[in-house]
Amino acid sequence: ILPPKEVPKEDEDEEEELALQQQSVVKTYESMTLEELEENEDEFGEDDEAAMEMYRQKRLAEWKAAQMKTKFVEVGEISGQDYVKEVNQAGEGIWVVLHLYKPGIPLCTLINQHLSVLARKFPQTKFLKSISTTCIPNYPDHNLPTIFVYYEGDMKAQFIGPLVFGGMNLKVDELEWRLSESGAVKTDLEENPKKQIEDKLMSSIKCSIPSRKDSDDSDEDY
Repeated sequence: ILPPKEVPKEDEDEEEELALQQQSVVKTYESMTLEELEENEDEFGEDDEAAMEMYRQKRLAEWKAAQMKTKFVEVGEISGQDYVKEVNQAGEGIWVVLHLYKPGIPLCTLINQHLSVLARKFPQTKFLKSISTTCIPNYPDHNLPTIFVYYEGDMKAQFIGPLVFGGMNLKVDELEWRLSESGAVKTDLEENPKKQIEDKLMSSIKCSIPSRKDSDDSDEDY
């Protein structure tokens, strides 16, 4: 019976170093977010692809689970005391749409109705409303309605005054499009619905204007 073959010490050291490297790589995967895994994908070799994919799927599942838990569904009412907690500290990955309004202003009432529809359609977005002066003291009425859009505590967009919204003709899908441009919602609308109305209006105007030839013919008749 032959004794077991001795493994050269250099080979043992190489195997230990390789094992440590693999452990280090796995640990790196575990500490990465979904975005970091995607950003650093090119830095890892082919041997790491299986582990990368495993942890990517794990992070994706965690993200989806978090999204499922975060459902707001309705428009919440806040005061100035709630501002920091509800808006600036809303949480990681949370978009906040805040409407400053006052009772008795028809356009504010209309926007609140539209936001109630959008809150049900986009439950991952946090929709809030607040009477303007209780939220921001001495906020001028001529700036109403006002909508602020926040993401992770940073303001990303603001819509101030009735002219920005187009007055009482504002439709819910037009407001949805405006909010989607700021990133607050992921709309399934393919193009700005306001543009469709403008195109139809321009088309009808062109049809009602006589052409140059028609004008010349009418002049000859006279």
